[in-house]
Amino acid sequence: MKLNHLIEKVPLTLQTPAVNLDVEITGGYISDLLSDVMAHAKKGDVWVTLQIHQNTVAVATLKELAGIIVIGGKKPAPETIKKAEEEGVPILTSDLTAFELICELCKLGISGSR
Repeated sequence: MKLNHLIEKVPLTLQTPAVNLDVEITGGYISDLLSDVMAHAKKGDVWVTLQIHQNTVAVATLKELAGIIVIGGKKPAPETIKKAEEEGVPILTSDLTAFELICELCKLGISGSR
Protein backbone atom coordinates (compact mmCIF):
# COMPACT_ATOMS: atom_id res chain seq x y z
CA MET A 1 0.00 0.00 0.00
CA LYS A 2 1.16 3.51 -0.73
CA LEU A 3 0.87 6.50 1.59
CA ASN A 4 -1.57 8.29 -0.70
CA HIS A 5 -3.92 5.27 -0.46
CA LEU A 6 -3.47 5.05 3.32
CA ILE A 7 -4.74 8.61 3.72
CA GLU A 8 -7.93 7.64 1.90
CA LYS A 9 -8.61 4.76 4.31
CA VAL A 10 -7.51 6.04 7.72
CA PRO A 11 -8.39 9.39 9.33
CA LEU A 12 -5.03 11.12 8.84
CA THR A 13 -4.10 14.72 8.15
CA LEU A 14 -1.20 15.52 5.87
CA GLN A 15 1.16 18.06 7.44
CA THR A 16 3.67 18.16 4.56
CA PRO A 17 1.70 18.90 1.38
CA ALA A 18 4.86 19.56 -0.64
CA VAL A 19 6.10 15.98 -0.16
CA ASN A 20 5.44 13.10 -2.57
CA LEU A 21 3.02 10.53 -1.14
CA ASP A 22 3.55 7.97 -3.89
CA VAL A 23 5.66 5.99 -1.43
CA GLU A 24 5.28 2.26 -0.81
CA ILE A 25 4.70 1.19 2.80
CA THR A 26 6.33 -2.16 3.49
CA GLY A 27 5.65 -2.34 7.23
CA GLY A 28 5.15 -0.38 10.36
CA TYR A 29 7.05 0.50 13.50
CA ILE A 30 5.88 2.20 16.68
CA SER A 31 8.19 3.84 19.19
CA ASP A 32 8.88 7.16 20.86
CA LEU A 33 12.58 6.45 21.34
CA LEU A 34 14.68 7.67 18.43
CA SER A 35 17.46 5.20 19.26
CA ASP A 36 14.96 2.33 19.17
CA VAL A 37 13.71 3.40 15.75
CA MET A 38 17.27 3.72 14.47
CA ALA A 39 18.04 0.22 15.73
CA HIS A 40 14.89 -1.63 14.66
CA ALA A 41 12.79 0.18 12.03
CA LYS A 42 13.19 -1.04 8.46
CA LYS A 43 13.34 0.78 5.15
CA GLY A 44 9.79 1.42 3.98
CA ASP A 45 8.20 1.30 7.43
CA VAL A 46 5.69 3.90 8.45
CA TRP A 47 6.70 5.19 11.88
CA VAL A 48 4.01 5.82 14.51
CA THR A 49 5.09 8.14 17.32
CA LEU A 50 4.17 10.92 19.73
CA GLN A 51 7.42 12.76 18.96
CA ILE A 52 7.04 16.09 17.17
CA HIS A 53 10.54 17.55 17.08
CA GLN A 54 12.68 17.77 13.97
CA ASN A 55 15.07 14.99 15.01
CA THR A 56 12.33 12.59 13.88
CA VAL A 57 12.92 13.77 10.32
CA ALA A 58 16.62 12.95 10.58
CA VAL A 59 15.82 9.44 11.83
CA ALA A 60 13.20 8.88 9.11
CA THR A 61 15.68 10.02 6.48
CA LEU A 62 18.47 7.85 7.88
CA LYS A 63 16.26 4.75 7.93
CA GLU A 64 14.54 5.54 4.61
CA LEU A 65 11.12 5.27 6.26
CA ALA A 66 7.94 5.69 4.22
CA GLY A 67 6.71 8.42 6.55
CA ILE A 68 5.91 9.50 10.07
CA ILE A 69 2.48 9.39 11.70
CA VAL A 70 2.15 11.55 14.81
CA ILE A 71 -0.66 10.29 17.02
CA GLY A 72 -2.87 11.55 19.82
CA GLY A 73 -3.80 14.84 18.19
CA LYS A 74 -0.27 16.23 18.46
CA LYS A 75 1.00 18.53 15.72
CA PRO A 76 4.61 18.80 14.61
CA ALA A 77 6.41 22.05 15.26
CA PRO A 78 6.69 24.41 12.24
CA GLU A 79 10.45 23.80 12.02
CA THR A 80 9.79 20.06 11.92
CA ILE A 81 7.39 20.46 8.99
CA LYS A 82 9.87 22.70 7.18
CA LYS A 83 12.70 20.17 7.68
CA ALA A 84 10.45 17.29 6.55
CA GLU A 85 9.54 19.10 3.35
CA GLU A 86 13.21 19.86 2.68
CA GLU A 87 14.11 16.18 3.20
CA GLY A 88 11.03 14.78 1.43
CA VAL A 89 9.71 12.99 4.51
CA PRO A 90 5.90 12.78 4.71
CA ILE A 91 4.41 13.63 8.10
CA LEU A 92 0.81 12.73 8.85
CA THR A 93 -1.12 13.32 12.05
CA SER A 94 -3.98 11.47 13.66
CA ASP A 95 -6.33 12.09 16.55
CA LEU A 96 -6.37 8.33 17.18
CA THR A 97 -4.44 6.76 20.02
CA ALA A 98 -1.50 4.54 19.21
CA PHE A 99 -3.60 1.44 19.83
CA GLU A 100 -6.47 2.63 17.64
CA LEU A 101 -4.15 3.60 14.79
CA ILE A 102 -2.21 0.35 14.89
CA CYS A 103 -5.51 -1.57 14.74
CA GLU A 104 -6.44 0.39 11.60
CA LEU A 105 -3.04 -0.23 10.00
CA CYS A 106 -3.25 -3.96 10.74
CA LYS A 107 -6.73 -4.15 9.16
CA LEU A 108 -5.11 -2.80 5.98
CA GLY A 109 -2.37 -5.42 6.08
CA ILE A 110 0.37 -3.16 7.40
CA SER A 111 2.20 -4.97 10.16
CA GLY A 112 5.45 -4.98 12.05
CA SER A 113 6.16 -8.58 11.12
CA ARG A 114 9.31 -9.19 9.16
